[in-house]
Amino acid sequence: MDPQVPKDKYNGVWLIFFMLGLGTLLPWNFFMTATMYFTSRLGDPLSEANFSANATEEDSRSVLQAKFNNVMTLCAMVPLLVFTCLNSVLHQRIPQKIRIAGSLTAILLVFLLTAILVKVDLEPLPFFIITMIKIICINSFGAVLQGSLFGMAGLLPASYTTPIMSGQGLAGTFAALSMICAIASGSAIHDSAFGYFITACVVISLAIAAYALLPKLEFFQYYQESQQNKPAEDEENKMDLLKTDERQKSTGGDDKQTPSILVIFKKIWVMAFSVCFAFTITIGTFPAITVDVKSTIADGGQWELYFIPVSCFLLFNVFDWLGRSLTAVCMWPGKDSKLLPGLLVARVIFVPLFMLCNVKPRHNLPIYFSHDGWFIGFMILFAFSNGYLASLCMCFGPKKVDASEAETAGSIMAFFLSLGLALGASLSFLFRALV
Repeated sequence: MDPQVPKDKYNGVWLIFFMLGLGTLLPWNFFMTATMYFTSRLGDPLSEANFSANATEEDSRSVLQAKFNNVMTLCAMVPLLVFTCLNSVLHQRIPQKIRIAGSLTAILLVFLLTAILVKVDLEPLPFFIITMIKIICINSFGAVLQGSLFGMAGLLPASYTTPIMSGQGLAGTFAALSMICAIASGSAIHDSAFGYFITACVVISLAIAAYALLPKLEFFQYYQESQQNKPAEDEENKMDLLKTDERQKSTGGDDKQTPSILVIFKKIWVMAFSVCFAFTITIGTFPAITVDVKSTIADGGQWELYFIPVSCFLLFNVFDWLGRSLTAVCMWPGKDSKLLPGLLVARVIFVPLFMLCNVKPRHNLPIYFSHDGWFIGFMILFAFSNGYLASLCMCFGPKKVDASEAETAGSIMAFFLSLGLALGASLSFLFRALV
């Protein structure tokens, strides 16, 4: 190794990227796993207890309760796609500090508002609209944060994309465990929700503090300065810059980003479409289909209360996180292997497998996998393959281009990840209707 490269003392940069990855997906996961609280506010405003007693009965759900998961997913993923696209095009015009610190601060303010609204009585429809607006805001700022973070990681060695993906995986696990603890506490649902959202505020505040420390670390400074100095050292890059400058003058500057983005995209399109397909399949089924699977062995006991929090949210997030984290020690298959996109295409099998589980209500398909064990087994494989294979794509994408193009490649990869989420959210309506 180059002796001039400073060491990442105490793995400080790695830990900060992990914390920022946690802060990127924690907001969305906290909203997604708090469905019990949100749906309780969308039922009969006179009787929350009545909701709790009848939540398992399909005919007891209001229209807002029945549509909450699908609309929530769509309101999350479409802004995520739009703002990731904007970030990939405009990231060079807006300073990194504003994009990252500004996004984290905005997310913190939305969570503070959410915690305050726990204590405010609202009618179901206004509460539904406000909740969806908050979800749009959370994911818009989250998209800018995620795209900026992957772009920043593209400047560092490939292994520094892993802590972001691992932190994002842990965000879901943390949110699921928080939800399970809230259920186990036996507290009133509003009291649990208040503590739940305040916990999210604390974690986001820690992520802001971690980002403030990052520029002070020598390891990070070295790679930032190397990136800034690269074009001055490389004659070909100088010529490219001159050609781009002339092209801008002749076209009035409208075409500033497009040529370089297209050139970079041609180098990474396989990884980009692979990660897009991975998340299309994942979000198409989770949580829209998986959250409606009912236990066949609970028989009204405690397991019925914990079945979805544990078997759906906790298991998915734990094994997704394990898959993401495995890329720190194993990166097989390689970045030029055709097996990686092949394995991602093979994940389409999970769509019919989950549809044929004990999803209720159902109107079209028979049940072939009624026992809880089938659902749990499918969930483990589904989650682990998503975490591991998608992380490989995100790690390999920026490494298929020159160092000077790595940040843009990272932003393009983040855009296609978000495109997969948006496509999955749209397909979730179709997948659920087919069951």
